[in-house]
Amino acid sequence: MRQVVLDTETTGLEVEQRHRIIEIGCVELLNRRLTGRSFHRYLNPQRDIDEGAQAVHGLTRERLAGEALFEHVAVEFLEFIQDAELIIHNAPFDVAFLDAEMQRMQSEQRIGALCRVLDSLALARKMHPGQRNSLDALCKRYSVDNSHRDYHGALLDARILAEVYLAMTGGQVMLTLSAEPDGVRSFEAGANFARAARHRNIVVIAATEEELAAHQHVLALIDKASGGATVWRRP
Repeated sequence: MRQVVLDTETTGLEVEQRHRIIEIGCVELLNRRLTGRSFHRYLNPQRDIDEGAQAVHGLTRERLAGEALFEHVAVEFLEFIQDAELIIHNAPFDVAFLDAEMQRMQSEQRIGALCRVLDSLALARKMHPGQRNSLDALCKRYSVDNSHRDYHGALLDARILAEVYLAMTGGQVMLTLSAEPDGVRSFEAGANFARAARHRNIVVIAATEEELAAHQHVLALIDKASGGATVWRRP
């Protein structure tokens, strides 16, 4: 199964006010594995950028003045995403901006007709109702490192979202039907757990001498109350 994790940065929040895409970032997943293939472009929006948006992604109109227009990268972009399932956090936002860019080109193509779209924000809200489900919140929940994310960036956020999506949907792998014997699936699951465990810092807190003495005292009281019948006292 081919999936493309996609993110955009824009000049503002309202597509109805003719805000534009200024950055597109995509990473490819094939059978739930990152392939290393990506698509990344900065774009010249030919308009000013809202201060609030600029504070989020750090991109200025001056910085983007020499970049290509969307219409110049559209063919390459559409070839990259075609027939894939798109994974987008708050998909209606990005899809609306992409459709608006294609409409400006007088193209009749639309994202929903080219690709299946999975909204990871809607999925997260279903899995974690009543909780914060921003990308930063999901990174914290699923222990995905985003410490290098000073500003939002389309390619960086696509890579982070790919890790979050794989972590968030990891349990579903065990629910899929497989022709492999149960023993093979169990072995692979154990191996995957062991690999994951090697990357975690396991903290071991030893009991103090006072805590050990108190524990032994409680065990002695229970043993006395049972008339010496407790199993841990048997030779």
